[in-house]
Amino acid sequence: MSKVQRIGVFTSGGDAPGMNAAVRAVVRACIYYKKTPFGIYRGYDGMISGEIKELNSRSVSNIIQRGGTILKSARSAEFRTPEGRKKAYESLKKHGIDAFVAIGGDGTFRGAQIFSQEYDIPVVGLPGTIDNDLNGTDFTIGYDTAVNTAASAIDKVRDTASSHNRLFFIEVMGRHSGQIAVRSSIAAGAEATMIPEEPMSIDDLIRILERGADHKKSSSLVVVAEGGETGRSINIAKEVQERFSHYDTKVTILGHLLRGGSPTVADRVLASQLGVSAVEYLIDGKTGGMLGVVNNQIKFTPFDQATQNVHNLDPEMMRIAAILSV
Repeated sequence: MSKVQRIGVFTSGGDAPGMNAAVRAVVRACIYYKKTPFGIYRGYDGMISGEIKELNSRSVSNIIQRGGTILKSARSAEFRTPEGRKKAYESLKKHGIDAFVAIGGDGTFRGAQIFSQEYDIPVVGLPGTIDNDLNGTDFTIGYDTAVNTAASAIDKVRDTASSHNRLFFIEVMGRHSGQIAVRSSIAAGAEATMIPEEPMSIDDLIRILERGADHKKSSSLVVVAEGGETGRSINIAKEVQERFSHYDTKVTILGHLLRGGSPTVADRVLASQLGVSAVEYLIDGKTGGMLGVVNNQIKFTPFDQATQNVHNLDPEMMRIAAILSV
């Protein structure tokens, strides 16, 4: 029999659609394998303060379709200190928790790695982030929903853009990653995409827009990844308007809209797959890494590789976006 008997689960960092589906899968897999599941509320902060509760099948009923996270989320400065991590360990031991599942992004996994090494407690991570920027998985939980939300919003913006001969800059999330920007840009037929991985000059952008004007396009859409600077699209739009007055220029910042909403089927299924696998990996004695799906197969990636080797943008997607923008 496995030594692991009581498994905690928490969500940390930015929320992502599908986190609830992952929590549900962890809890129900624990029950299936006769392990006791515990919900740790508000991430590492809740672990430190002891906001921990035993869960059952009813606890996670009717949540698979809900966005956000029933366990809440928080960023914890205290957990970055040895004293904070000691408090967190004492809270876990008080509840008899001998392993846990961490659902989040790179910051969540770095914290889990340090904590697991210091206190020799098994941990498996699940990639819950809309940015799709973790190595070791083709898609992260929440990414598909965010892309669908972005594409739907861009479709609506195009309706008004074409009615008024306007140029719209639509800013999407993507601190260091253009994954959401590129995929939603292709899906919605944008004329140009500006991402951190392949910086585009204003001169290059204007050349693209001039080509569209020559083709008598009644409107143009440019999708901009925020690149760690919310409102970046406003500055770009101002500079373009000064040098290219063919269109009336507007800006729409989608921001946290992309984090919300009911998760897509793809995110629900991915989260469910990974949640069940996380419990099975812990029972089998595996620890210290993130589970993902690569080529439709579950893959285990050590935390240091998952967080240090960023999931690079597929250049084929950029090539396709460029071809389709003519």
